[in-house]
Amino acid sequence: MRSLAALLAFALLVLSAGCGLLPEESDETVGWSANKLYSEAKVAMSDGTYDKAIKYFEKLEARYPYGRFAQQAQLEVAYAYYKQQEKVSAIAACDRFIRLHPNHPNVDYAYYLKGLVNFNEDLGLLGHISMQDLTERDPKAAQESFDAFKALVEKFPDSKYSQDAALRMAYLVNALASHEVHVARYYMKRGAYVAAANRAQAAIKTYPDAPANEEALFVMVKAYDALGMADLRNDAERVMRKNFPNSEYFKRGLDKDVPWWKLW
Repeated sequence: MRSLAALLAFALLVLSAGCGLLPEESDETVGWSANKLYSEAKVAMSDGTYDKAIKYFEKLEARYPYGRFAQQAQLEVAYAYYKQQEKVSAIAACDRFIRLHPNHPNVDYAYYLKGLVNFNEDLGLLGHISMQDLTERDPKAAQESFDAFKALVEKFPDSKYSQDAALRMAYLVNALASHEVHVARYYMKRGAYVAAANRAQAAIKTYPDAPANEEALFVMVKAYDALGMADLRNDAERVMRKNFPNSEYFKRGLDKDVPWWKLW
């Protein structure tokens, strides 16, 4: 037993000594000033090497947390994560900057960037390139993008980013409304007429000015037709004719004898 213990102790001693002989990974940034780290990070950004830029920005904040470069580095690293297509990290960096620096002169950009991350994530919501059923997609990204842009427009109406944010909000409203209408159509195809009517009605109430509401009203007309609810059907048609007098659906026909599936 004493021999075994001595052997183990000797082995541990050799391993400990061996670890000290292993070459340490060199850090080229040792001794760099805050200005040097920031400059090199910006060069890396310009070159498109965003992983290197992120590393430099994070080292800058860790070594010089109270300097003027540190705050800018927090915002720059959010953009680098965005360009690196690391959505979760980009949004976390934006949220952190907003929380730590609510009165920073560039905090409006943090809101804008947060909206942009989710906006680009969900560009395919209405796209026809992908054949994926829209009901299989989660509109969460579009909603979060809208919320970020809305916060920007409300908090900083004079921001240089507000006009673009408002345009993107308009797109997102119709995207979200169209998603709801598509789900309603999905229910129609499966004979779930009550669910279809409720979903279409919810789209109209939630997004009252969205162009997709034309189809939402059409879904309500056909769903109530199928349910034999004449009063509700006629109310939906009356609202539809008032708001969309030249609707393509009128040209195709809203008569209950026309199968609903022929009108899509």
